[in-house]
Amino acid sequence: MTTRTNTIQHNTSGSAKSSSLKDICNRALTAKSEWPDKDEFLDVIYWSRQVFGIILGIIWGIVPLKGFLGLVLFAGISCGLVYVYAINFQSIDEEAYGGAWELIKEGFMTSFAGFLVTWIIFYTGLHYESIMEAKGL
Repeated sequence: MTTRTNTIQHNTSGSAKSSSLKDICNRALTAKSEWPDKDEFLDVIYWSRQVFGIILGIIWGIVPLKGFLGLVLFAGISCGLVYVYAINFQSIDEEAYGGAWELIKEGFMTSFAGFLVTWIIFYTGLHYESIMEAKGL
């Protein structure tokens, strides 16, 4: 089974050209890159946010962070990093993407779900004994 590493992007003339995953990653890591296809940039935000949500879930589970503080910290850090990345690092015109809110909410809920599952699994797995002691079991 082969994996597809190319995405199709349409330029202003309507013709399609192929952009490899390596090219997209290079642009994502290079400051002030050109993003002729808005969907590619939104995909970078979406998938970066998924990975970041899982990493934060692991960290929160190890620390052990719990409760409302963990939820608020995740939301603040996740939204803040996306905004700083898009506006400062990539110098994206937020109005071209529908405003700052559209950029910030891109992939947030799925990232939040992945974060919660990871956080719960790591927290429970690493701190099971202290949880049972606190319940008196």
